[in-house]
Amino acid sequence: MSRLSGLVNRNVIVAGILLMLAGDFMFALNDAMGKWLVASFSVGQVVLVRSIGAFIVLGPMIVRQGTARLFHLDRIGLQFARVVATALDTLLFYAAVVHLPLADVMSFYMAGPIYVAALSHMFLGEKVGWRRWLAILIGFCGVLVMLKPSSAALSIESLYALIGSISFAVAIVLSRLLRGTSDTALVTWQTVGVGLCAGVMTIGEWHHGAAIDYGAMLLLGVVSGVAHLMITRALKMAPASTLAPLHYTLLLWAVVFGVIFFNDIPAPRILIGAGIVVLAGLFIFHRQNVKATVPPESVPKGVN
Repeated sequence: MSRLSGLVNRNVIVAGILLMLAGDFMFALNDAMGKWLVASFSVGQVVLVRSIGAFIVLGPMIVRQGTARLFHLDRIGLQFARVVATALDTLLFYAAVVHLPLADVMSFYMAGPIYVAALSHMFLGEKVGWRRWLAILIGFCGVLVMLKPSSAALSIESLYALIGSISFAVAIVLSRLLRGTSDTALVTWQTVGVGLCAGVMTIGEWHHGAAIDYGAMLLLGVVSGVAHLMITRALKMAPASTLAPLHYTLLLWAVVFGVIFFNDIPAPRILIGAGIVVLAGLFIFHRQNVKATVPPESVPKGVN
């Protein structure tokens, strides 16, 4: 009986791993589609229609939960701050990929777990040992390698990616503080907030497109929503410490999609910096696993 139970448990974990990999692939596909669209349409327009498309997935979840729970929220100030951080994360990501290769932008976002570890110590009171602080410092060095902060090389697009990745980490930390709020409420309000900000950005920047273009924008929201659901389910089937490192496959897919669809080859400094960031992030995950377990919120949620 115990052998059968162990076999079932292993199969569930394998299923969780496969769901995590599929969810990350969907997120990478979402990001590549977004880069393709912002080449022809404004960032605000793409993100606004994308936000509307997200409700194709969110709608049934809201109906099942009941709309009343959407309006009974605790800690309104933190809720608002999280919406702002999420809006910055999403909008700056798409603003960055207008001009930068997908792999470059994704490399900056791979530093999310490093920022989360540092912010968790400062704002959540989580104890971070000297080994993880060293890994955080090394990870920051990797970010500097990618950023190349000189007057000749520093670009506004790189700053978009950097600030967006920090906003992404802030949103994760705020999600921990708001873990008593249902996932449906959190995702609904962040989608509304992002959509409103994007709507303001479309003023004077709306470009008419064909039906297939708007269909692709709506599909962005659907793909992102499905990816979120896949990863959420995966975290219920397998330990977060097992799944967290798999998220770095996003960087691999970003390189692959960038080369195939946009003929973008990552610069050597991006590859070197990304390698440093990934190794530092993996060590942080390892130490979290040694000291306790990796909270599900520490797993990056695909940027967008």
